[in-house]
Amino acid sequence: MTYQQTLEYLYQQLPMFTRVGASAFKKDLTNTLLLCEKLGNPQHQFKSIHVGGTNGKGSTSHMLAAVLQMAGYKTGLYTSPHLKDFRERIRINGEMIPEQEVIDFTESQQENIAAIEPSFFEMTVAMAFDYFARKKVDVAVIEVGLGGRLDSTNVITPLLSIITNIGWDHMNLLGNTLPEIAAEKAGIIKPNVPVVIGEYQQEVAEVFTEKAKQENAPLRFASEEWVTQKTESKTSTDPFIEVQAQTTVADSTFNLQPLTFNLDLTGSYQLKNLKTVLSAIDGLRRQEFIITDDAVFTALKKVKELTGLMGRWQTLSHQPLIICDTGHNPEGIAEVLKNIAATPHQQLHFVLGMVADKDISKILALLPKDATYYFCKPDMPRGLPAEILKEQAKSFHLSGNNFSSVKEALAAAKVQAQANDLIFVGGSTFVVVEVF
Repeated sequence: MTYQQTLEYLYQQLPMFTRVGASAFKKDLTNTLLLCEKLGNPQHQFKSIHVGGTNGKGSTSHMLAAVLQMAGYKTGLYTSPHLKDFRERIRINGEMIPEQEVIDFTESQQENIAAIEPSFFEMTVAMAFDYFARKKVDVAVIEVGLGGRLDSTNVITPLLSIITNIGWDHMNLLGNTLPEIAAEKAGIIKPNVPVVIGEYQQEVAEVFTEKAKQENAPLRFASEEWVTQKTESKTSTDPFIEVQAQTTVADSTFNLQPLTFNLDLTGSYQLKNLKTVLSAIDGLRRQEFIITDDAVFTALKKVKELTGLMGRWQTLSHQPLIICDTGHNPEGIAEVLKNIAATPHQQLHFVLGMVADKDISKILALLPKDATYYFCKPDMPRGLPAEILKEQAKSFHLSGNNFSSVKEALAAAKVQAQANDLIFVGGSTFVVVEVF
């Protein structure tokens, strides 16, 4: 098969959550364990760091991978979903897995695919673990796909577990209360493995402390260990934000004086992720990883260059300013709206698309009523038809027109927008996918 034929085979033969939703989610680890066993259990052949949470786990994973790479470690990175190329999911030192590796692995596993009938995600996880093991990475940063306890990535025994935060997402699979969702996310906490929780949230903190106590896992809350403040924003061909961070931990491996970082990930929500990353680095240093402060400063200034991260408060063009972001749940959209409010503009043009299997009322209730909306449907079976989205939005006093595609909606926004306006594209990761 060619690379394109291989992808079509994977997409067509295997249930894919991003396309069809809950029917592709396997509620146990059986398939992943069987696949890994057939491959010689590669997940046990490299050191790993496990990153879960509702929001920020992708950015945190990329930031941490960039730091480890800059510190001289051969670093694997597994994330999902991809935006432009399937191979974005599996990287070593920022380089995507070669097309031929994808072809060879898929061809070699056709017998196992027939026998085990894995999901697309299960097969992708197995491919990543096999690749990292064969290439002998020093460490791999593994992002959880969905939840934690039953996620296919949860067959590793990491050096460190990270849970960024808990919010309202995938309630049909994870639970209808934040403590229920937290319990699923806490499923990645392993016996005697240190864990970093990004944000202390009173409603769910006890879920983590109790799980950590059961597993004898040292626990820390990054938000309690760091104070961060954005001190300056700079706009150039390579924009960044300047952030000062100071630790409250007396025996921290970082200097207690304020540290100044220039972040190329410019969304204000990255200040939360920065705390998580810094506590994680401190934890890794205590496990004898050699990571200098200079490596941290340098890596965080060029995360996108080092890892290929896209879609996080990313500027697509100027005059009018067009920005996209993959935030897609109430907490993520709330952070996006803070960034919109802090971005100078006259009129806001909002290209909005969503998926059909989520309760979107919490998101619609947050959106600004004075924006002009361009409703669209992501080109996938899970996509919510634009005319239905428009009708639901109307009950929240959001007005605009519906369009047959994301590209058509964006084109219309470009026609309507003036030079000093802002066009924002988002509501779903899969809307951003189509922009790219």
